[in-house]
Amino acid sequence: MASSEAVGVSPADDSETITRQQWKWAILAGMASYIDAGSIVALSAGLALFQSELGLGSTAVGALAAIGPNAIGCALGAFIGGRLGDILGRKRIYKYDLLVYAAGTLLIALSFNSPMLFVGTFIVGVAVGADVPASLALVGEFSPAKARGKLLGFTQIAWNAGPLVVLLLAFVLAPLGMLGIRIVFLHLVLVALVTWALRQGLSESPRWEEASASASQAPVQQKLRNLFSGANLQALVWTVTIYATWNLAAGTKGIFNPYIIKTLNAGSQAVSVGLTALGFALGMTATFVLFMRLADRSHATRKRMWGVGALMQITAFAIYLIFPFNIPVIIGNILFWAVGAALAGEAMYKVFSQELFPTILRGTAQGLTFGTARVLLGIWSFFVPVLATTGIEPVAALLLVFLVISGAVGYFFMPDTSGKSLEQIESERAPA
Repeated sequence: MASSEAVGVSPADDSETITRQQWKWAILAGMASYIDAGSIVALSAGLALFQSELGLGSTAVGALAAIGPNAIGCALGAFIGGRLGDILGRKRIYKYDLLVYAAGTLLIALSFNSPMLFVGTFIVGVAVGADVPASLALVGEFSPAKARGKLLGFTQIAWNAGPLVVLLLAFVLAPLGMLGIRIVFLHLVLVALVTWALRQGLSESPRWEEASASASQAPVQQKLRNLFSGANLQALVWTVTIYATWNLAAGTKGIFNPYIIKTLNAGSQAVSVGLTALGFALGMTATFVLFMRLADRSHATRKRMWGVGALMQITAFAIYLIFPFNIPVIIGNILFWAVGAALAGEAMYKVFSQELFPTILRGTAQGLTFGTARVLLGIWSFFVPVLATTGIEPVAALLLVFLVISGAVGYFFMPDTSGKSLEQIESERAPA
C-alpha cells in the first residue's frame, strides 16, 4: 500500500506548495483530458472528409458525433469507470483503459468503411469516459488544499493542448485530405501508448486507500444511495446543471465548429481548422494566466471569475444573432468563448466535482455528472447538423439559452469550498 508521503501529500495538507512529484502525477493524469479533447477535435476536423469519403448523410454524421468521445460512448465509460474507480481503486482504471483507447483510435485511423469508423469511435468514447473520473479524482486527492485549483486547472491546459496539437497537424496535413486525418489519429494512438507506459509507475491514491479501508469497516459509507440525499444530492444537481448546460455549447464548438464553418461557406477546410486551433491556444493561455492563478484565492474570487466568464460566453453566441456569419464574427466568438470558458467552464467544474463529494463516492459522482452531460450532448448532436443547414442562428440561440442557465446557477448557488482540505469539506457537508 502506498503511503501519503509517497505522493507528497497528507490528508491534512493545507499548503500551497506543489512538489515535483505532484506535478508529474498531474501531467500523467491530465493526459486523460488531452486524449479526451484531442479525440473529439480529431473527429471534428475529419468529419466533413469522413462524410465525403464514406458517403455519410447528415443523420449519420449526427449519429457518429453522438456515440463517440463527445457524447454517449464517453457517458457509458464514465458511468462504469467512475463507479469502478471508487470500488476497485483509481489505479486499476487508469492503468489499462488507455490500451482500449489506442485500439479504438487505431480502428478509426484505418477505417475504410462506415462500420469500422462507428465501432472505433464508440470504443474511443467508452475508454475516454472511463479514464476521466479516475484521473481527475487522483489529481484532486493528491493536491494540496490551497493548490487544488491550480493542478486541476493544469489538466484543462492539457484538455486544450490535445485539440491544439490535433488541429495544427490537421492544418499542416490538410493537402493530404483523408490521409492527413488518418495520420492525426495515429498520433493519438502513439500518445496513448506512451502515456500508458509512463503511468505504470504510478501508485494508488492514499486518500482512496484510507477511505476504502474505512468503508470496509462500515460498508454503508460506500452505498450508491448516499449520493441521492442531503448535501451529496445538492452537489449532484448543482454540478450536473452547470456542466451539462455549459457542455452543450462547448461540445457543439468542439466537434461541429470546423464542420459548420465549412458547410455554411464561411471558410475552407484549412481556414475552419486554423480558426478552431486559435480558440484552443487562447484557452490554454487564459487558463494558465487567469484560472490557475486565481482559482485557489477565495470563494469570492471564484464567484467573480464565474460571473465574468459566463457573461463572456453568452456574448460569444449573442454576436452570431446580431452580425453576419463571417470570418471576423467567428473570430469574435472564438475570443469571447476562449477566455470565458477558462473562467466559467470545465476547469471550475473539475475543481468542484472533486471538492463536493466524499472520497469513497467521488469517482461515482463525477462519472454520473460527466456522463449525464455527455448523454445530453449526444442527443443534441443528432440535431445540430440538421439545424445548421438552415443557418447558424437556431443553433446559436439555443446555445445562448443553455449558457444563461449554466452561468446563473453557477454564480448564485456556488458552494464555499476554496482552500479547504477534502477532509474538512467532507466533514462540513456530512449529515449531522
